[in-house]
Amino acid sequence: MELHNKIGIVTGASRGIGVHIADALAAKGVHLALAARSEQDLQDTVARVQSRGVRAIAVPTDVTQRDHLERLVQRTEAELGPVHLLVNNAGVQKVRRFESYDVDDIAWIINTNVVAVEVLTRLVLPGMIARRRGHICNIASLSGRTAYPYNTVYASSKHAVVGFSWSLREEMRPYGVEVSVVCPGFVAEEGMFARRHPDDAPPAIARMVTPAEVAAKTIHAIEDNRAEVIVTKGLGNVVDVFHAVSPDVTAKIQRKSGLFSFVEREADRDASASGT
Repeated sequence: MELHNKIGIVTGASRGIGVHIADALAAKGVHLALAARSEQDLQDTVARVQSRGVRAIAVPTDVTQRDHLERLVQRTEAELGPVHLLVNNAGVQKVRRFESYDVDDIAWIINTNVVAVEVLTRLVLPGMIARRRGHICNIASLSGRTAYPYNTVYASSKHAVVGFSWSLREEMRPYGVEVSVVCPGFVAEEGMFARRHPDDAPPAIARMVTPAEVAAKTIHAIEDNRAEVIVTKGLGNVVDVFHAVSPDVTAKIQRKSGLFSFVEREADRDASASGT
């Protein structure tokens, strides 16, 4: 998709990867509706992208609320124009042993990471089909391509996003609507790496990328209509291939590298800090 002068929505745009994606899109000339729960942080992102010379609006949004998603689409169309691009970036996780999850947290993660993605996509898709153009870009995770214990609910949600993206891409092919999924590996200063214990370094296999690198690859996925883009370094770039050939061997490599025990320690620290 040619991005200049297009209208886009980015969810989870108040911090982290979302801010970098919004900035990268603005640099390409995309006018943006930015959605997240924190209005103040959204206003900071709006100011950042407006400095690129594009139009931008902040739409405080809880993506788990259908009326919020409907309002997001309505405001975007009313204040900016028809939606050409949707980046489903909002996501949450809780690193825990599965048996210790609060049931409400399971629902919260799935509703945020999966249900909201599909509902918001459903709201913008009819207009894209009618115009015979548009792009849906879903931000998933490398954990949606392989095993990721101690963050199981998050991993299952990202597996769902990958499957949704590939399936919708084929369904939308006759209408000229494009669908991509971006799968970052470990992102520096984001997720559990924003709060990890300073004395507990991740294993060498977990070579991190920056939020700016994820944003650049997201632009690449949209402009080149890539079905899937993995954003990581080293062996992570082919983990999906290894997993497709032998999930057991892939998991064994991850286990022996210390990756699983690293996440396990984070899960136990989180549980200890919260008293559960």
